[in-house]
Amino acid sequence: MEILFWVALFFIFYAYFGYPLALFVLSLLGNRAVKKGVGSPAVSFIITAFNEESRITSKIENTLELDYPSDKFEIIIASDCSDDGTDEIVKCYEYRGVKLVRAPERKGKENAQKHAIEQASGDILVFSDVATILKKDAIANIVGNFDDQTVGCVSSIDKFIDSDGKVSGEGAYVRYEMFLRRLESRVNSLVGLSGSFFAARKAVCSAWATDLPSDFNTLLNSVKTGLRGVLDPDSAGYYNNISDETKEYGRKVRTVLRGISTFMKNLGLLNPFRYRLFAWQIFSHKFCRWLVPFAMLLTLTTNLMIVCFLPFSELYYVSLILQTVFYALAITGIVFYSGKVYLKIPAFFVLVNISILNAWYLYFTGSSIVTWTPSDRTQHDNVVD
Repeated sequence: MEILFWVALFFIFYAYFGYPLALFVLSLLGNRAVKKGVGSPAVSFIITAFNEESRITSKIENTLELDYPSDKFEIIIASDCSDDGTDEIVKCYEYRGVKLVRAPERKGKENAQKHAIEQASGDILVFSDVATILKKDAIANIVGNFDDQTVGCVSSIDKFIDSDGKVSGEGAYVRYEMFLRRLESRVNSLVGLSGSFFAARKAVCSAWATDLPSDFNTLLNSVKTGLRGVLDPDSAGYYNNISDETKEYGRKVRTVLRGISTFMKNLGLLNPFRYRLFAWQIFSHKFCRWLVPFAMLLTLTTNLMIVCFLPFSELYYVSLILQTVFYALAITGIVFYSGKVYLKIPAFFVLVNISILNAWYLYFTGSSIVTWTPSDRTQHDNVVD
């Protein structure tokens, strides 16, 4: 029981702290800096939409204001068989070069994107959600990374917008994820992309899967072709917080479930002889993270058994008390939706891991999620200068 306790505790530490620490050490030994250029390759900008009549106009207007050569910039709205006024609004912009590609039937975001890719003429494909607002130099910034011939796809960073329309301070988890992505990009390759705003070479998107999340799968396709994914800290996607926070849990479950499904279909990437450093990265960043809730349960269970059945040890009593306090704070934060840091962080951590357990249950019971309904995010005007 003691061995299981320490193994489980070490596993939790490794997943969230050991892996970043190892990356940091590796980054000191070598830095795969991106050779960013200033060229203007042909770009197809693909916006996926389903029933977005309330937001599609502002997204198109924001896209038309992007600073990129118009003769090398194609805008495609990939409609997932919208049945409101979305498509009609898009058609009103045809005279300004905006192209509507409507899926013949609703089969999900990736299926709509596939239809758009088939009609895209650009060498670089940029994907964005309707809810994501971009600065004028966003396209020039993100496509500049493709001057580096080792780069297959590029991720933006995520920025939140406050209720007053100003860029808010990043939450602890977002800061952690962005820090981790910076390290991964510096050492070798990202393990995931920001789904709200990312770019890829069109050649990387040739094997497009309609049943897997495009952001994660595009990164894996890049690695399979011998390329890598990088983070561009100068490219940011700005989006508002979900207006109904109770729906955030469901979004997390969907994200993890689709991630697990993609990972399980690409287990060959764990081969260190073929994929070298990336095999360790995807195992550590994704798989280990998805096993943390099981390690948390094992840590608590073995701690209880040690205290109850083994000779007295002050160390194990203290560790049990600390776990009890942590979960009590988490429950308090969940129940009262407190914004206090000492409640918010434990609550967020526990909810994330409960959502992972939920996703594993859905995966093993054969559930899958292909179609989607866009998250309801409060809209603000003029959020980006």
